Amino acid sequence: MTISRFIPPQRTLMGPGPSDVSPRVLQALAQPTIGHLDPLFVAMMDEVKALLQYAFQTANPFTIAVSAPGSAGMETCFVNLIEPGETVIVCRNGVFGDRMRENVERCGAKAVMVDDEWGKPVDPAKVEAALNAHPEASVLAFVHAETSTGALSDAKTLAALAREHGCLTIVDAVTSLGGVPLLVDEWQLDAVYSGSQKCLSCVPGLSPVTFSSRAVEKCSSAAEKCKAGFWIKPGVGVLEWRRQTQLSPHSAGQQLVCPA
Repeated sequence: MTISRFIPPQRTLMGPGPSDVSPRVLQALAQPTIGHLDPLFVAMMDEVKALLQYAFQTANPFTIAVSAPGSAGMETCFVNLIEPGETVIVCRNGVFGDRMRENVERCGAKAVMVDDEWGKPVDPAKVEAALNAHPEASVLAFVHAETSTGALSDAKTLAALAREHGCLTIVDAVTSLGGVPLLVDEWQLDAVYSGSQKCLSCVPGLSPVTFSSRAVEKCSSAAEKCKAGFWIKPGVGVLEWRRQTQLSPHSAGQQLVCPA
């Protein structure tokens, strides 16, 4: 077999992702690589955190970029916030709502499903009924913009319902971050994850994640230690992220975000 140099053609990407990459990001990819222990890399991480906080519209100290695609951001949220035996209300109106269910069950928890027709937003009335029927629930999980259909749900209303019933929220914002309003602090969302290859117009491989103080507290007080690879040890914001990143593979890809 003859292997030649791969030169992809110029295409206009019109699917749900990956999207066309900004020329500034492509230029950043051509820059020299620096080590993850380099002081310049640490300074760049501070800037990445600040930029992600702006994108999420949050002041959450725990705002990071997981070095993997959006599915890893999903796993990061679930394995750190869901404990065996808990009840989680999961909204399913497309592919990724069902993937949330899979994560809940793999964590040893019970998923109570709120189903809506594919292509339709999550119905808040159904969610309220499920919360009333399951007062033991600890988390409400939903997809803000369902990647498989494009349906946009009312995250502000769903989050308010969760708070009324004492639940945290886990929110899939893979397709919505940077594309439609996503006000993490104003709407009081607790754990939100996204992907770099959608509306952020970056290459695939990073998953922005932000945790509220309530989510960090639940992480810290968990009875069982997280057994998965995307374990988070909440600490003192960016300093803790630096510490973990410099001792783990989570340094990969950070240079894609900041120089661009």
